[in-house]
Amino acid sequence: MFVFGTRPEAIKMAPLIHSLKAQSDFFDVTVCVTAQHRQMLDQTLKVFDILPDFDLNIMRPQQDLYDVTTSVLLGLRDLFAKNKPDFVLVHGDTTTTFATAIACFYSRIKICHVEAGLRTHNIFAPYPEEFNRQVAAKVMNWHFAPTKLSRANLLAEGVSDQLITVTGNTVIDAIKWILNRFEDQPARLIKVEAKIDELLSFDWRNERFILITGHRRENFGSGFIEICEALRELALSFKEVHFVYPVHMNPNVQRPVYSILAGSPNIHLISSLDYEPFVYLLKHSYFVLTDSGGIQEEAPSLGKPVLVLRELTERPEAVDAGTVKLVGSKKQSIVSGVAKLLSSGDEYIMMARALNPYGDGHACERIIKILKDLE
Repeated sequence: MFVFGTRPEAIKMAPLIHSLKAQSDFFDVTVCVTAQHRQMLDQTLKVFDILPDFDLNIMRPQQDLYDVTTSVLLGLRDLFAKNKPDFVLVHGDTTTTFATAIACFYSRIKICHVEAGLRTHNIFAPYPEEFNRQVAAKVMNWHFAPTKLSRANLLAEGVSDQLITVTGNTVIDAIKWILNRFEDQPARLIKVEAKIDELLSFDWRNERFILITGHRRENFGSGFIEICEALRELALSFKEVHFVYPVHMNPNVQRPVYSILAGSPNIHLISSLDYEPFVYLLKHSYFVLTDSGGIQEEAPSLGKPVLVLRELTERPEAVDAGTVKLVGSKKQSIVSGVAKLLSSGDEYIMMARALNPYGDGHACERIIKILKDLE
């Protein structure tokens, strides 16, 4: 049984779900969604052609971490009582993953962690994700680590080496799945291009643009104000460059973004995108400015440099490889980092050509090989 509740989890679990279902003679696969994020989750499930078997539907207006944790725990208590799986698979560091780990422990159900071992070693950065993944790791029976560094983090915490497998990151499998489907279904790609044409008023296929995303809780308030002020200054300084910002649905993001950036002619504020047009825009972007975790893995797989709007990252492999740089959330640091990458061809080429440390798109195969041997 897969249990997840957010868009990033759905993206990274989707190729594994399809790969396991393709071996129905060996695996009986069920999918449970918590709907920690309802609308964005549903969009992603539709893109990847996944129909959940169980839906806890926990999302409520103004929900907080207490609500999410208790709702997942109580929902899974009843579900596990009726449908006790041999193994549960969870992903990453969401509150859904944290609560599912507790529920599996209470129900004595074995649990596997996809994207295990990421660490900043500061439980408040990012909040609450670092806490979630550290605590969840304590009850995991198997750890699928995306990189050697993730494996080393788990070993340092006392996890047995026999319970860890370095697999690469399934997000690379997901991107390949999407791009391969574009090749197999040209009509689908035409539809995606038409959607982007509706949203953007410039020649995005040929003109230079920066793709921006932001949603982190730790940037709410002053962080997003400084980010937006930096973007406004950059848009004035680089009028030939476009800034494309699919704005997250959270009001804590929407308020500062629209109040500060609306009306700037080369800043394009658009609604959150489904995964297919997002991947296609990412493929055509010049580089990415983000506070997201997953995009630090996705963009380098397409040769796109990433500037990260955070002080710490649980993905230092990309920083070490040279595909990612941390610029934080202070206005002047952001302006300086973006201006340097726009102005220096050598700097750009160095980042764009750096080796992606997150794998080769065969993470699912490695995970399935281990699952077949589990008892």
